[in-house]
Amino acid sequence: MKVLLRSCDASSLVIDTLGDRASGQDAAVACFYFDFATQKEQSPTSILSSLLKQVLSGLERIPAKIVQAFRDQENVTGSRKLGLAEVVETLLDISSSRTTFICIDSLDECIAEYQETLLDSLKQILHMSPKARVFLTGGLHMRDEVEKHLGGRVVAVSITPTNDDIARFLRAKLEVDPVRDAVDKNLEEDIIKCIPDTAPEMLVGSDHSSAGI
Repeated sequence: MKVLLRSCDASSLVIDTLGDRASGQDAAVACFYFDFATQKEQSPTSILSSLLKQVLSGLERIPAKIVQAFRDQENVTGSRKLGLAEVVETLLDISSSRTTFICIDSLDECIAEYQETLLDSLKQILHMSPKARVFLTGGLHMRDEVEKHLGGRVVAVSITPTNDDIARFLRAKLEVDPVRDAVDKNLEEDIIKCIPDTAPEMLVGSDHSSAGI
């Protein structure tokens, strides 16, 4: 099993790399990006349903058991939507036989009342599916919460970007600023001088086990 906790823009690079390596192999990569503007709509059920939809879309043929689960739910509620328990069970079924990477970005944007349920659901998947992998991103303050729910599956290491790293990133962003005239050379230098001193520390964790691809 592998669990990663990280807070930086490099998460998209990790996800892209996983997707490239999974292409053409018997593996799936599903991603969810939290949006601060729509926090209340991003419930554990909607998050995991989005991940499940991505995993299913990569299958050549959806297993009959999963098709039947949707049909049973439609008969009961008149819709094809599964509840949280059914979504977790379906993810368990798929990830038990196929390496599945679940990537969730900006976990700290998940509202507190949803975090526990989401992390407990991920714990179930990791515990019962040896081929499941989870990649999470979030700020340092999420470390205790993740470790509380996922236990020994998380090893956290604090990482601080160098001032040179941040300066290069800022210069690259300013170069492509559509309102280029809004920042003169003096203001650019002030930005590059001040922002690195306030940059947050980042967190990355890994249990050092095989990634499966």
